[in-house]
Amino acid sequence: MRQFFGMSSSGNLSEALRGLSNPQLIMLLSNGEQFEEHVKKLEELYPGVPSIGCIGMSYDTHIVEKGVGIIAFSDGICAVANVLENVSTMPVKYIKRLESDMVKVDGTHNDTICIDFCSGNDACVLTTIYSVLKRRNISLVGGTGDAGRVSANGRIYEDAVAYALVKNQHGKVKAYKENIYHPLEEYRFIASKTDKAKYIIGELNGKPAKTVYQNILHITEKEILTQTFKNPFGKINGNDICIISIKDVTGNALTCFRQVNDSDVLYLLELGDIKDTVRQTIQTIRNDFPKISAVFSVNCLFRYLLFTENHYMQQYLQEMGTLGSHAGFVGYGEHYNNQFVNQSMTCVVFE
Repeated sequence: MRQFFGMSSSGNLSEALRGLSNPQLIMLLSNGEQFEEHVKKLEELYPGVPSIGCIGMSYDTHIVEKGVGIIAFSDGICAVANVLENVSTMPVKYIKRLESDMVKVDGTHNDTICIDFCSGNDACVLTTIYSVLKRRNISLVGGTGDAGRVSANGRIYEDAVAYALVKNQHGKVKAYKENIYHPLEEYRFIASKTDKAKYIIGELNGKPAKTVYQNILHITEKEILTQTFKNPFGKINGNDICIISIKDVTGNALTCFRQVNDSDVLYLLELGDIKDTVRQTIQTIRNDFPKISAVFSVNCLFRYLLFTENHYMQQYLQEMGTLGSHAGFVGYGEHYNNQFVNQSMTCVVFE
């Protein structure tokens, strides 16, 4: 298979599409002002070609912050795109669409991936989608776009998740997740006084969450929202860590980007050696795939801000580019199988 990436920093869709021929799946990453126009035009130019889209930044070896990016697969894939609606209330209502699409693609865990762009309520969405994917042990990689809108096959939806099932007809696929943080074992907490609907942590070990976080890190309240780049929370999930970013301060509580429940066990996380972690990820992928056709990834907005602050973002994209054709987008939350995570990178590699 082949992966195409085209971009226009000014939002010129024709410029971004230059050189694209015979696509079998198109992913649109647009800006808020031109999203509707781009979705409509793309369907006119490539009628019947499966497509999904959202509002967000895209990249290959360079990042497109406010224009438009096009990622397309061709030459040896089978793909279908669709949408589940009402994700804030009942995404399962539309699950038969996904079940039908699974039959059409007829994929296996070795050759098929689900890529999704979501408008919100990610945890519930992933539980719903993965209830179908797990029947064939098919992995999922995706993320949340901006402004609560996504597109599928030329139509724009709110309160929805757009997805594409992609089968590699000439090789295997595999999903990965990269974590640049490690737990500080001495800072283990039991969460309480949580608000699941508002993603609020009221207390940690019986004390106000804001005060606990400030006292450990010796920071002011104003510094909390940037300190989370270096010290988010983490929830242990088996041998894995689900990263939980802080979104806001609410009185003496902390509002997060993903749900925390009463009695959840949390750890304070610490930023590790970013460059070493990235090198390890690249080496792991190379060990698994002697021949790579494409890498599609989703990087968290907070990773983008952290890497940019450390003057590493451009180098990071260049290093990932050494794998071959690497492209992706910057999300507001990352999806890995049935996990909704923050401050992470998820990707799928195609042989």
